[in-house]
Amino acid sequence: MEANPRSTGRLPAAFLTPGSSSFMDFLADHSPDLLPGHRKLPEGIVEAPHGTTIVAATFPGGVVLAGDRRATMGNMIAQRDIEKVFPADEYSAVGIAGTAGLAVEMVKLFQLELEHFEKVEGATLSLEGKANRLSTMIRGNLGMAMQGLAVVPLFAGWDEGKEKGRIFSYDVTGGRSEEHGFAATGSGSIFARGSMKKLYRADLTEDQATTLVVQALYDAADDDSATGGPDMARRIFPIVTVITEEGFRRLTEAESSELARSVTERRLEQPDGPRAALL
Repeated sequence: MEANPRSTGRLPAAFLTPGSSSFMDFLADHSPDLLPGHRKLPEGIVEAPHGTTIVAATFPGGVVLAGDRRATMGNMIAQRDIEKVFPADEYSAVGIAGTAGLAVEMVKLFQLELEHFEKVEGATLSLEGKANRLSTMIRGNLGMAMQGLAVVPLFAGWDEGKEKGRIFSYDVTGGRSEEHGFAATGSGSIFARGSMKKLYRADLTEDQATTLVVQALYDAADDDSATGGPDMARRIFPIVTVITEEGFRRLTEAESSELARSVTERRLEQPDGPRAALL
């Protein structure tokens, strides 16, 4: 009688045989139950923490991706310091909005997908290819999304071929759109997008772009109860990341706290934020 590989701690032979460069396809063939979209849900209403607002903006030389820290469950705050922005690989990042648990699991699977492709093919995917892979993963979660457990990320990175930062947004069906200049997703996205629409310029410096996204998150928190603003008392600040030709970099806590403090102090003088010129 052949021993069960899981009980012996050994990998099945299929796991050691080279095959598709897609780890998702490999997992779907051999252990489909491990895919987020293949989980069975309990009957009835499912309450789960949801991540809220993610914003991004390009500047000459790269792209900034940032997110607030609040997760909600209905009208309750489920977590005040959740992390919603993660590196996908050295030159790209993904910010999550939607069902927090599924979103984090999808990000980890996406990271593994990109790493697996690079090891099998000996080359990295293009930024466009990475965006397409993420689209496929979101589409695979459609069944969960139809039951209220949607994941709607924002993907950004440095395109080595075009030598510029790019942003991609998605809908729950996996539909992908490239955004130009700036983008936002999540419950506070309408307010964040309006804020960036008035403040964004194509010639922003990196420092100005990071300030822009924090201003946008502040405006989102001002009008959307599910988005968390800078919490000075608990020292909880937005996660801000920058991707350039040098790779992914997350602002340190000292940098993000200083940025949040400067924005908050200016808001004491101008509660509605910076004024854009009429003409």
